[in-house]
Amino acid sequence: MHRPGRARLARRLTTVSATLAAAVLLVAGPAFAHTEVEADNARALAQNVTLTFSAASESSSAGITGLEVFLPDGITPTDVTYEDGPKDWKFATTGRGYKVSGPQLAVGEDAEFSVTVRQLPDAEELVFKTLQSYSDGRVDRWIELEDSGDGHGHGHPAPKLELGPAEPGAKPVSPTPTETATPEAPPSTASADAAAEPTATPSPKEAADEDDGISPVVLTAGGAVVLLGVGAGVWWFRRRTNA
Repeated sequence: MHRPGRARLARRLTTVSATLAAAVLLVAGPAFAHTEVEADNARALAQNVTLTFSAASESSSAGITGLEVFLPDGITPTDVTYEDGPKDWKFATTGRGYKVSGPQLAVGEDAEFSVTVRQLPDAEELVFKTLQSYSDGRVDRWIELEDSGDGHGHGHPAPKLELGPAEPGAKPVSPTPTETATPEAPPSTASADAAAEPTATPSPKEAADEDDGISPVVLTAGGAVVLLGVGAGVWWFRRRTNA
């Protein structure tokens, strides 16, 4: 007698449960849309460690085009080597870390790449602040040290890597050699020609003339005037004596 009513009630409860489950999934879904980092040997002072970064797509209209990672203290850009990533993406170091970027991925496709670090620092935790770029100019800033969202993982926490204690006897390796300084630009053609052209060496007489500030022409003319004056004086003296 009461079975039809109970059946309708059961169907209603099933419908409500399914609706609530869908709502929970919609709310919890974005919590996984974070940028994360993992390591094959997450221990302090470990050498040649491969780090894998994964970035979930949060755009329904644009594809991911790149990720810029800011390195924590103890790791320099020259300590990082690019291993693998999306097709045709390139690796480039920056002043504070490195950037991996290239053609946009398909809308909704997550980005994943890996790098090798020469040695992890002696620390308990490493934070890799990351900027995630999209083809429409959008940038997700995964830089927060703590999840400042609504308590459900909706903030933008930076990727973190927990490190285990260093193995016995592990020591810091020598610093990474610095890059060779950029050579100075070669001199211009005019400067090079001027430097290559030999300079004539002046004779002692010319050097003396230059030092005195008197040219050879002036000296020759002065000598002629003196001789003429002496000759005129001798002629005048002899004429007067004969007279």
